[in-house]
Amino acid sequence: MVMEERQHRWEIAGLLLTLIAGNLLHFVYEWSGRSPVAAAFAAVNESTWEHMKLLAVPWLLWTLAEAVTNGASALFPRMLGLLAGLIAIPVTYYTLWGIMGRPHHLVNILIFQLAVLLAFAVTRRARESGRFDGRGWQLLSLLLMLLIGALFLRWTYHTPHLPIFADPVTGIAGIPV
Repeated sequence: MVMEERQHRWEIAGLLLTLIAGNLLHFVYEWSGRSPVAAAFAAVNESTWEHMKLLAVPWLLWTLAEAVTNGASALFPRMLGLLAGLIAIPVTYYTLWGIMGRPHHLVNILIFQLAVLLAFAVTRRARESGRFDGRGWQLLSLLLMLLIGALFLRWTYHTPHLPIFADPVTGIAGIPV
């Protein structure tokens, strides 16, 4: 019971940190004077990919903190949650784009927040199931999350020319020049 209560507190703290940090990271690049260092962690434009980064960065950092503090057994549920949230952002955004045209900025914020809530719900459900607790699953999860982090870092500075990376306002992909 004590372990479940501790885990629940960690989940709530992680949820709040991800929501707050993700929303703040939307502005950090501009606040930093467009620092190339800030670009690694913060959104550099209004693209769907950069909005996905707002979830990925605090999520991965909290996952690291949780793994160091509580052990690696939570990596698989956290990886599933991250994937669910990362998939939800473009699916919801482009669905709404198709229905109502480019979503309003407030809708983008709500999409992010709903994706974070979904990610935490998936994580919690996966934890409760107790499946995939083996070391192999944890290692696979760690490698996949490291790959996701590396892709966000790489594609911030070397952006592919695909629509998901393009700012819908300016059409520019990656760091604006």
